[in-house]
Amino acid sequence: MKLEDQIVLVTGSSRGLGLAIARAFRAEGANVVLNYYSSEEGAVSVLAKELDAFAFRADVTQLDEVKDLFEAALRHFRKPITTVVNNAMVGNFAFNGDARPKVAELRWSDFDAQIKGFLCGTLNTTQAALPGFENAGFGRIINIGSNLFQNPVVPYHDYTAAKGALLAFTRTCAADLGPKRITVNMVSGGLLQTTDASASTPQAVFDQIRAVTPLRKVTTPEDMAGAVLFFASPWAAAVTGQQIVVDGGLVMN
Repeated sequence: MKLEDQIVLVTGSSRGLGLAIARAFRAEGANVVLNYYSSEEGAVSVLAKELDAFAFRADVTQLDEVKDLFEAALRHFRKPITTVVNNAMVGNFAFNGDARPKVAELRWSDFDAQIKGFLCGTLNTTQAALPGFENAGFGRIINIGSNLFQNPVVPYHDYTAAKGALLAFTRTCAADLGPKRITVNMVSGGLLQTTDASASTPQAVFDQIRAVTPLRKVTTPEDMAGAVLFFASPWAAAVTGQQIVVDGGLVMN
């Protein structure tokens, strides 16, 4: 299915990386469902009008709310969602290594919150998408990961562990859903310049990453969006269970 024929759900798409991905899909002619939870409703309405997109508030960790989202999108477009980008983050996570708890300070609740956000949220959207995927004979799931799983240079223990688990779930889903012509892949980024989550990162960290990255640049949300569109495009029709790291070459697989 060409990008312009797809109906794309991007979770957590009212700002930052999710918004950049939504903009990229709209630029290619795809219909987009903007999912948000904590953002101000009026601002999201303005954004939806600007992008000519459909906006719906839902907590991705709540299956009933996710099902309502898919049903509302079906009524709006009269076609099911064909592509899901799992980008939403739970809570106000900030990428500031100095402020993150070290091993001795960690609580299980830290892990539980991240695992619930990434794994439970992805499970819910995947299950809600399956009937529409099967009806269309087509489905694309793109999960957003992190290069910290390959290169844990900062102690984001809970976040990194949850992203590692999400990569495992990406691959098991790819094996399970492949016979249904559904692909499941992951795009993992480095530190992004700049989103709400990375706004608290000291400038010295950005400078250090730029200095040791082969492309001598810090990854942007737009850089990540390009790889997401690749996995959704016909060019990736035979690619599933894979991870692309978009970080300027800092981590090489």
